[in-house]
Order: sequence, then structure tokens, then C-alpha cells
Amino acid sequence: MLTQIQTFAQLHFIPSPSPSPSQPPTPLRRRIFLFSAHRRLPLRHHHNMFSISSPALRITDCISSRVNDKIGSVGGEAMGEEKENASKQVRRAYPFHEIEPKWQWYWENNKTFRTPDAIDTSKPKFYVLDMFPYPSGAGLHVGHPLGYTATDILARLKRMQGFNVLHPMGWDAFGLPAEQYAIETGTHPKITTISNINRFRTQLKSLGFSYDWDREISTTEPEYYKWTQWIFLQLLKRGLAYRAEVPVNWCPALGTVLANEEVIDGVSERGGHPVIRKPMRQWMLKITAYADRLLEDLDDLDWPESVKEMQRNWIGRSEGAELEFCVVDTNGLQRDNKITVYTTRPDTIFGATYLVVAPEHVLLSSIVSDAQRKQVEEYKEIASRKSDLERTELQKEKTGVFTGCYARNAANGKDIPIWVADYVLGSYGTGAIMAVPAHDTRDHEFALKYSIPICGVVTPDNGNFSYFEKAYSGEGKMINSSSSVSGLDINGLSSKEAALRVIEWLEKTQNGMKKVNYKLRDWLFARQRYWGEPIPVIFVDDTGEGIPIPEVELPLTLPELDEFTPTVTGEPPLSKALSWVKTVDPVSGKPARRETNTMPQWAGSCWYYLRFMDPKNSKELVGREKETYWSPVDVYVGGAEHAVLHLLYARFWHKVLYDIGVVSTKEPFKCVINQGIILGEVQYMAYRDPDGYLVSADSVDVTIEYGQERIAEENVMKSGDSFVLKDNPNIRLITRAHKMSKSRGNVINPDDVVLEYGADSLRLYEMFMGPFRDSKTWSTSGIEGVHRFLARVWRLIVGSPSPDGKFKDGTVNLDGEPSMEQLQCLHRCIDKVTEEIEGTRFNTGISAMMEFVNAAYKWDKLPKSVIETFVLLLSPYAPHMAEELWSRLGHPTSLAYESFPKVNPAYIKESTVVLPVQINGKTRGTIQVEEACTEEDAFRLASLDSKLSKFLAGKNIKKRIYVPGKILNVILDAQNVKVGQR
Repeated sequence: MLTQIQTFAQLHFIPSPSPSPSQPPTPLRRRIFLFSAHRRLPLRHHHNMFSISSPALRITDCISSRVNDKIGSVGGEAMGEEKENASKQVRRAYPFHEIEPKWQWYWENNKTFRTPDAIDTSKPKFYVLDMFPYPSGAGLHVGHPLGYTATDILARLKRMQGFNVLHPMGWDAFGLPAEQYAIETGTHPKITTISNINRFRTQLKSLGFSYDWDREISTTEPEYYKWTQWIFLQLLKRGLAYRAEVPVNWCPALGTVLANEEVIDGVSERGGHPVIRKPMRQWMLKITAYADRLLEDLDDLDWPESVKEMQRNWIGRSEGAELEFCVVDTNGLQRDNKITVYTTRPDTIFGATYLVVAPEHVLLSSIVSDAQRKQVEEYKEIASRKSDLERTELQKEKTGVFTGCYARNAANGKDIPIWVADYVLGSYGTGAIMAVPAHDTRDHEFALKYSIPICGVVTPDNGNFSYFEKAYSGEGKMINSSSSVSGLDINGLSSKEAALRVIEWLEKTQNGMKKVNYKLRDWLFARQRYWGEPIPVIFVDDTGEGIPIPEVELPLTLPELDEFTPTVTGEPPLSKALSWVKTVDPVSGKPARRETNTMPQWAGSCWYYLRFMDPKNSKELVGREKETYWSPVDVYVGGAEHAVLHLLYARFWHKVLYDIGVVSTKEPFKCVINQGIILGEVQYMAYRDPDGYLVSADSVDVTIEYGQERIAEENVMKSGDSFVLKDNPNIRLITRAHKMSKSRGNVINPDDVVLEYGADSLRLYEMFMGPFRDSKTWSTSGIEGVHRFLARVWRLIVGSPSPDGKFKDGTVNLDGEPSMEQLQCLHRCIDKVTEEIEGTRFNTGISAMMEFVNAAYKWDKLPKSVIETFVLLLSPYAPHMAEELWSRLGHPTSLAYESFPKVNPAYIKESTVVLPVQINGKTRGTIQVEEACTEEDAFRLASLDSKLSKFLAGKNIKKRIYVPGKILNVILDAQNVKVGQR
């Protein structure tokens, strides 16, 4: 049958029985049809057509070689001939396979979660957003829904609390992966992107997320990237976009520039191809112009402090000085060249014993001696293959080559050698440093390796220091820091005083100046790729002048290309679209060429949060009224891997848009939350020695090479804090869990989980695994536990199944007025669940609901009002079950906009107090009493207390002093008081 597939498969929804417009089908059945070139063919198995009710069977599965396995795994859900399949019915803890498709159908057809275009300004707003996903062909794994479930719980809570909620979803779909897949398979990236988006959307809908799908956007749609191009033109107008020749990470195999984060150990992250550093003329965005604002405005944000600190470090503002060193040759003759260095420690100028220039320094070729030129060129070639991250890694061994030239230190008149070393970056500061090995760890390591002098000039306040053993990088008092040649004397000054004195001297003698520097570099904004936003600039043929295309001509759309491989010349793939590249200057009419570089993937994800506010607006990026109402994003959730660059770039663009009046806030995201990652299941590993015998992990000899083998979980037991073999507890095992990846084979497909346990169980489990921000380890037994909890909720309200496994319609008998105990239990649950959702402590909110259910099973009667309230509490976490229970409780519409329960403080107020009891003014113990306890009752309870009774038994009471809720003081008759012993 699969060999007959010519083009594609389509999924049809076949409701059974036929519903009325207001009544969703129960259950919703899905029928899969495969299309041949001539006619529609139903997918058959044993000649019977399947109508599959599970939401987890995806059309992409049908196209794979696993289709028959997937169909077979459905088991009792397959419904062909009823008699034949009757024996295959699976007994389920509760009928999630019927409930979940039914309510997903209801939400979609009723547009339950659509945010109206017209804004009701009388209601407060809540804008909750997930970081833009990249839709890959692999689809979701169970790590993805962690953040999505959290934002969905928040969105559902806020809707029920009366907020206007904006909870959208879209796709960051341009980029290298789709282009590389196109090159490998010959499939146009647009086709694979649409296919991947469809798969992601289907999976997300199967998990019941309350997204407003009417606002869905993709960065690849011209209607969207029209405005990305428009933003670029605004940057260009303000001098914030420019072209420059800069050193880049160039991957010849991929034919494109790569960001530092896309290069690992000198090879491309995708494909493992060699990457070199070479200068190229590229588009740059002047993010450095906003460095101070990006730094200062962090203080007002409700972000994790760790994220703010990472951004501060990335911006890297520092105060110091720029110094000029004259280049001299081997004969001590001064040359015309001057090398400018930047330092944050101008106080250590007398300790500079050599200079270091970066391999890409512009003066390197002109200052290197003929004797050293070959070594220097070879070193530059090696350095060009390393990324900036590799070169600056603190642990790596420092390498370098002497240039054969020297520089004169104006502070003392000494000539010091100039070296080239890759631990200095051409993109930071001036691309050169004065090396002070006595007071910098990297310089110290380098000096020891190459036998360069070390001169200590700062002594710590607590005594002497051995500068040859290690560097002292702290502050102190200056030594060895005076010269009659320059007239500069800073001996005896503190480091801070000396730094100020040196800067004064530099500016007076014109050897340097005070300088503020940043680690932040301008944003490299060009890629040699096809699958990206075209840059809306043309270049006039005879002058080479770059001219922005008129805004009325936007969007500048991508031309169709059949071949996407990199060119041998390094020209971008777009250069192959000759008819598209050739154009004319709209002003002069002269021949011109379009820019053939495209924007990086970061571009479309910098501003998508704004487009969600007004996605259908064809006249402007976002309407003023909608932006003013919805800005800023209230909660933004995503992985910590985007803590720096994505958030920094988005903040930069937002500030530019603020300056030109497009947005009304200085910052885009009020609160950022980073969820933890989900690791694969724990693996239990045993050591085996060369003779084949198992060895306990605590007895491993580091001099012996052991083999490792995985032990099945059923053969493992816990012993204290360790895990051991069941059959041999003397063999201690090692445990480990890895981040989910296809290469490790530990990826859990959410489709499979939904098929076996249901979407609500997956949602609940991911929230119950542990604190939301922490990393967690997947456990199949853990999801079984929350699945059993949901089954208990179902049986509590619906009742137990009949012998054939079916559940009745409706609910159990729910009547009677709630007792005080029930109200107290319920309101404790309301209080805890509400507080924990708002604090994103979802796991403890679930624990509170579990405690409620445990208590409810002990009640003789279940009041309907109590059960209805609990169902509303459950709904943000397990929306499918909650909707079904709400319907069975007699409500004709969705609970999505029902008022979320509010706690009544009277029911959670403690009715008892701990009362201190004194005997003759000395506290002897405490008793627990009701707040309204009388004096007599308090004294009676004290008399019955085992600790207090020995002081009161048989004694004459002179008087009692009782302050309700505060204290009971019993004064004994003096004759009963022992004052000593005979």
C-alpha cells in the first residue's frame, strides 16, 4: 500500500455520530486517507478500514516505514468490524482517548481561545509568550512542552481571573537547517518548512494548548518579513546599519558565515565542517550605540539575576585607558607605527614587559620582521581555524610567536617585545594588549612558557608576594613604578590613586587617554544563504553605491531557486538568480544589482512579539492602540540558551523602535523565565574488568581500562544513597542522565506518551517532575503516577467502570451542603493552587490537589459545589478532563471563562492557637486550644497535659491569670511552693 503513495497524505476528521454545530462529536474519530496519483485510497489493515480515535497518530507517521507498527499499537482503538475488534478493547484508567479529541475539536470549532481584535480596555491584560520555536522535521520531543505547558497554565488562570489574555504561537522558520536539508534532498526549503510547521502545529494542538491560532505567524511569509525589511531600512536611515570588512567565521563546505555559537572546536555545529577566520565585507548593525542603555535598563527588569548578569558580562562595560606604544626595530630605531592598547589597569604600566597583538591586527603585516614573517604567517593560518570562544578559553594552553619587533613603553623608556597570540581578539578593544605577567593570569602563563621577564608593580596590603609562582591580580600599593625618563612616579600610591595619576600623565603627554570600553561588538548581520530574508538594498553598477529600495516596494521576496549549493567563489546562492539580481536604480534608472546576502535567522525573531499584537495589519508593523495596550510582554518563557543573544538583539531592536515612535515601552519583556531542561531517563551502568568480571563502582582502579554496560532498571535496586544490582548488592552502579538527543537515542516522542497516557497526563507530569526552573530527569514510572492520580479524580466524580471497562455517563450522586471540614479542605486547596500557579511553582500546586483528592475519598458525601470548584482548580493543568467533568456536572459551555475560585480567608484561618502556660510566672509548657477557649477549659487542658500536670496535681491554686489566646498563668499557694530541700 505504501508503495502507491505518489504525493502526500491528508488527515480527515470524521465525527461520529454527526454532531450539531453546538455539540462536539463524542468520540472524535480520525480517518486517514492516502492519496495516489489517480484516486483517494483509504489506509487499510487486514482489509478493514480503521477509524482512529487517538490524537497521537500523526500523518507523518503514516508516511514513515513505521506506519504498520503505529497502527498495530493502537490496539483496541482500531474500530473496523466491531465483533472482530471487541476482544482488542483496552481497559483504560479513564477514557482520555475519547475526551481529548472531543474537546480539542470543541475549542477549535468554537474558537474558544481567540483573542478579539477589538480591545476591551476596561479589563486588565495578560500577554504570555513562548520563545519562538524552530519547526524541525524531527517534531517535538517531551522537552518542548515543558515551557509550553507552563505558559498555558498561566494563560488559562488569567482568563478565568477576568484578564484579556494574549497567548499566541508562531514559527521562527528561516535558517540553515532547512537550507541544508534542501541541499541534501533537492527539496525546496519552503516545502520542508511548511511540512515541519504542520507537524509541530498538529502536535501542539494534540496537547490542548490554548493558543489563539488565528494569530499564527511565520518568519518565512512575505507578509511578515516585509516588516523585518522595513525595520532594517529604519536602521539604515539612522546609520545603525552599515557595511564593513570584518573577520568572520567562514565555513567553505556550508558556503556561509557562522556565528560564534555555531562553531564548536573549530568545526561547524551542523555537519562538523572546518571553519576558518577570514575578512569579508559584511552588513553590520551598530548595537554598540545602545550599549549603555542596554546595560542600565536591566536593573528595572523582573528577570533571573543570572540572565541579567550574563547580559552585563556580554556587554562588558569597563573603564580604563588607551595607551600608545611606538614601534621600534631591532636596532632601537623608532618607526612611524604606533600600537594602541586598552587596559583596565593603567596603574600597572610599569609592569608591562611585552605587547601582544591579535593574529588579525591590521598592523601585524607591517611590523613583523623578515626573519619572523614565515612563522607569523603560519601562526595566523592556524588561528584562523579557531572560533573566538576557543581562543579565549581560560583552560587552553597559550600559544604565540615573536614578531621580531619591539615597542617603547613611554612610562619608563624601555623597549619590550611584540608578540602575536590568539588569546587576544581583534574584535575586542584595540586588538592589542600590554601584557603585565605579574598581575594577569593569562599573561603570566604566557611569560613563563616563553621566558619573558616578570616585574611586580603592585604589592598586596597583607605582605610580600611571589610573582614568579603566580600572578597577583588584586589591588594594593604601587612598587617599582617610577622613572626619571618620563617623570612619572606612582610609588606608594594605592592602585586606584595610581590609575588616576597615570591617566592624567597620559593625557598631558599625549600618550593616551581615559577610555570606556565594551566587550560587545557590532552585530554581524549577513549570511551567505538562500533561506533567509532578502536585504532590501541595491548597488549601482558604475559607482557601487548602496541604495535602499523604496518602502512601497516591500516586501522584496525571495526568488525561486532550484539549486541551493554554495558557490565555489563564496558568492551567496542568491547570486545564481540572475534575473532577480539584475535591476535598476529607481531614481537614476542606471543598472544595478541586488544585495545577495540574506539576513541571519535572528532577524525575524527579534520583533515577532509585536506582530502577534496585530498580525493582519498590512499598513504598519503594529497599530498604536494595540501596541500601547498589550506592551510589554508580561511573561516570556524559554530556554536559558537564549539568555544573551536573542534577548539582547530583541532589546536592541525594541529600543530603536521606541526611539522612532513605533513602540511605547523601553523594554519588550517585563518578566523572563527560563525553564529547566528535561534529561533522558536515568541509565544504570556497571563496570566490567578486562577479564569480564563485574566491578563495583567504588572499587574501580583508575589504572585499569574497564568496559561499561547498561543494566535494565528491573535488575536494579536502591541501597542507601546508591544503586546496586539486585542479584549482587555488592556491585554498586553508576547512574547518569543525558540531555535528550537523536544521537543518544534517548528522545521521548510526546505522540507516544499521549497515545498511551493522554495529553493531560503528559502536561501534569511535566509540571510535577520538580521545580519549573530546574533540570529534571524523565521517568516512565513518574508519568504512570500522575496518570493514576487523574484516574482517581475521574472515579471520584464519575464512578468506577463497569466490568467491560466502560464508564457511565454523568457523575456519581453529588448532593448535600458542604461541611466546615470540607470547606476548609477546599479553600486550603484554592489558596495553595492559586499561589503556586502565580509563583510558577506548578509541582507544589499539583501536590495540593492530590491532598484534596485524598481527603475527598474519605468523605461520606460529595457536595456538588465543592466538586465543581475543584474541577475549576484542575482545569489549567488538565483542561480536557476538567472540561468533560464540567460538562457532566450540567454546564452547557466551556469552563475556559468561568471565574477561577477565590479563597475565603475565614476557611483557612487557623482556629486553634498555641497557648503558653506559666506556673508562678515561669513558662513550663504549652497547650493547643481553640481561639474562643474559656479559662476553665484552658486550665482543664493544662491539668491533663502530661508535662504540666506534675506541677499542678495536688496543689492549692491561689489564682489564675488568663489572657485569651495569649497566656495562662497559674499562681500556686505559697505553702505548696518548694523553696529548698531538707
